[in-house]
This record gives sequence, structure tokens and C-alpha cells, in this order.
Amino acid sequence: MPHREQIAKAAADALASAILPPALAGFDGFVDSIVHMVDRRDDMSRNGYQRLTTIAAFAQRCAAAAGRSTNIEQVLLQDRFGGNGPLFAGALARLGVPTTFIGAIADPNNASSIHPVFREFASWCARAVPIAPPSVTLCAEFDDGKLMFNETSAVQMVTWDRLVSVVGLEALIAHVRASPLFCMNNWSLLGGVPGIWKGLIRDVIPKAGGARRIYIDLSDPAKRTNADIASAMDLLGELAATKGTSLTLGLNLAEAERVGKAVCVSPPPLLLPETFADELPGFASRLREVLHVDTVVIHPREGAAAATRGHAAWFDGPSTTTPRLSTGAGDHFNAGFALAQTLSLPLEQCLAVGTSTSGVYVRDAASPTRERLVSFLRALPEPELG
Repeated sequence: MPHREQIAKAAADALASAILPPALAGFDGFVDSIVHMVDRRDDMSRNGYQRLTTIAAFAQRCAAAAGRSTNIEQVLLQDRFGGNGPLFAGALARLGVPTTFIGAIADPNNASSIHPVFREFASWCARAVPIAPPSVTLCAEFDDGKLMFNETSAVQMVTWDRLVSVVGLEALIAHVRASPLFCMNNWSLLGGVPGIWKGLIRDVIPKAGGARRIYIDLSDPAKRTNADIASAMDLLGELAATKGTSLTLGLNLAEAERVGKAVCVSPPPLLLPETFADELPGFASRLREVLHVDTVVIHPREGAAAATRGHAAWFDGPSTTTPRLSTGAGDHFNAGFALAQTLSLPLEQCLAVGTSTSGVYVRDAASPTRERLVSFLRALPEPELG
């Protein structure tokens, strides 16, 4: 049996028999409108169109409109719950993890109620606590990726003061104390996140006691300045240094390169899919050393690399050239990896669980149950090369 399949099978066996630990996640929330961009119309029925299948084709259509203007039709496939935190928490909850989510999922007309789009998600969670209404993202899906257009005014209400006011400091300490896995998402779009990190460092984690895995997903920081990113990384170093904390920073490839630029860690000069296995583990190691965190994980579409204090690894993921849904794929990777790490699986197995959680999600357009994920790991597909 090939080494990759052995790793996946061992991960499946461990996951199948594990007692899943409680998790806490927050703090964003977006209503995701999933759309196709129309290339041409065969007729005016709902499905009578050919879509633009690649980001390059969409970019060419946009570029051709310079100095002229154009109209590009979009077809709404569905409105669904989104945001890095809810997608992460939803993935954990569907796997069977007792998950508490705190974030921007309130009904705009009733602050104490759950927004209609988030009600099914909330039913999966052990507890869902609304602290602000969600913002909105237009998610344009293509075969080779996605483009997300965010409107973020509502989620700027998510601040440390708001969190303490709605949840209560003692209740927040109790939530953290009860959660071996604590996930915080979307620094890039929420201006209140640094204040939340500072409040946790000062008023919560020292009082919560115990040991926990903190998983951080910045979301795409491309538009943030080097100074902003460097300041955030300094704060993560402080968070990682709090007693009993093991901190993992999860990054996609573009995010890893952007963070590397901000902290003066250059990516490999010839970073191509065929060199990922050789180059990305070392890049993750260099980032980890500079950032002073326990683990850095980098997950391009083709697989994932991770580095801890004593080890670095790459895993070829079960990539597909025909995803049914890609919005949320990275959040599902993060959820699978974070859960496997909290269960103390070996690093390669954590990567297998992460890439497989994402792999199932993009094929099924739905978060996997534990049984579906275990079955997928035991019959892990070979990567599809685009």
C-alpha cells in the first residue's frame, strides 16, 4: 500500500474511534450569495446559459471592457451561511464535535435571534450566540477558484466591548475553559479582532486555565499593509506565549506569501505545484520560527504542508478539477486539520484529515459527517491534475 494511503487509513482509524473534544469558534458571519458568471445565453430559462468557467476567462471579459463598459450577468445558485468562523464551526459540528459559535449571525430585526440563513447551521451547533448581524459576500465560483466580493460594515460591530457586553466576561471564560479547541477567524476583514485578541490575553485565557489548541485563520490579508500584518503577528506571538496555549496559524498559499513578505520571510523562488512537496514544508518552518507559534500550516489546492517545532511535512491532497463548490474549502481544511491536531494525531495524519475534509466538501457541496470523512480517507482518491 502506498505511503499516502497508509497515512490516510491510519487517520481514518484514529478518527473513527476518537472521542471528539468540545470546540469554541468565532467571531464573524457573512451571508454568502453563490453565483455563476454567464458567458453566453442559449435561451432565457434559468439553466439556459454557459458559464465563465475560469477566473482567467472572467478577467479577460472584464479587461476587454476597459474604456467601453460591459454587462456580465450573474446567476444566483443559492444564499447560504458563510464567513470563516461559521464555515469552520459548521464543519466541526457536522463531524460531531460539540461546537459553540459566537459571532455575527443575528437577525437584523431582532438582535437576540438567529438570522434565517444561519438557523440550520445553529441547529448543528451545541450553542450559537449572536452578537451582531452578518455582512454579505458575493461569491463567484469558477472551476479554478473563486472570487469573493465582501461588504463588511455589519461585522465591524464585532469588538471586544461588544463581545463582553453580549456574552459576559465570566461566561466567555467558562466557554474557553470548556474548549480544548478554540478557533478564531477573519482578522483581515474585522477591525475588532486585534482588540479581541488583547482582551483574551489579558482577561480570559489566564483565568481559564488548562491546555488548549488555538487555531487562527487570518482570511486573505492581501489588502492589509505590512505594518498591520506585522502588528497582528506580534499579537499572535503574545497569544501563543500564554500558559497552556498551543497556537496554529493556517494559511493558504497566497496568504503565506503575503505574511512572509510582511515579516521578511521570502517564499522559495520557484514555487510551483511540482515543487510544493519539496519547498513548502521548509517555508512553513521558516515562518513558524519567525512568528514564534507552535504550528504553521500552508494549504494550496494541491495538498498541504505544515511545520511544528520538530517536524515538517507535505501531503498530496485529493484535489479535483471539477469542484461542485469551492467557497468554504479552506475553512473545511482548517476544521479537519485543527480537529486532528487536537486529537494529537501525527502531523502527516493531520494533513490527511484536513485535505480530505476539504476534498469531500468540494465534491459533495456539503460538510461531511464523521462517517463520510472516515470512508473517504479509507478510499482516498488520487489527486486530479488540472
